[in-house]
Amino acid sequence: MSAYLSDGEPLPVMQTGGGPKRYLAKVWAITRKELQSEWRAKEVLGTMTVFAVLAIIIFGMAFDLRVPQPEMVAPGVLWVVTLFAGVMGLNRTFGAEADRGSLPALLLAPMDRSAIYFGKLLASLFFMLATEVIMLPILLVIFDVNLMRPWILAALILGTIGYVSVGSLFGALTASARARETMLPILLLPLMVPVFMAGVALTGGVLDGRSFSDFRHWLGILTAYDLIFVTIAFLVFDLIWQEG
Repeated sequence: MSAYLSDGEPLPVMQTGGGPKRYLAKVWAITRKELQSEWRAKEVLGTMTVFAVLAIIIFGMAFDLRVPQPEMVAPGVLWVVTLFAGVMGLNRTFGAEADRGSLPALLLAPMDRSAIYFGKLLASLFFMLATEVIMLPILLVIFDVNLMRPWILAALILGTIGYVSVGSLFGALTASARARETMLPILLLPLMVPVFMAGVALTGGVLDGRSFSDFRHWLGILTAYDLIFVTIAFLVFDLIWQEG
């Protein structure tokens, strides 16, 4: 018998267990469902993009009046806008399932729940990276600062991976809460302090023309953060829904 979510989306019909290929197929099934839902609804990526563009324009007008060199504030603007735009998307990671009443059906799907987590993570990562691709040229126009440099892009990718890994976990924790729009940033943003500090410091170091040895430790912090929190989320995600 086929099972369907409340929006008519069929649940991926797969057996639990299996090898790595079967597991990856389950992850991709969830990711594909998220991308198809966004293609139809166009609510997550559009909201994040509009917020990011407006925030950059507002920061640009504000700092243009007081800051002599845009390189002084561009790193902070990049990472602040990224963090707050991301919250808007991560709120919908599991919140949309709760609003549609399809969360119980998703959790009853015949697959490992960690596959649900990684599927949601990959979809959120795609939305975040797509938003950042739009942000970078706008930052270039507004601040006249080129942030599209290899080490800055590497830091942005690593920071985004860590962000969505923790954000997807907390999105699951707060999915059924009435005040999830306020609970998620309260829980998530304090844990993003290492990512924010490392990202801003690395971005500033690149813009200042420093050598790789001067900021490589920030790159190491971002890499370690990703490895630690992705592993933790993988281990504890099933416990979140143990009573579900």
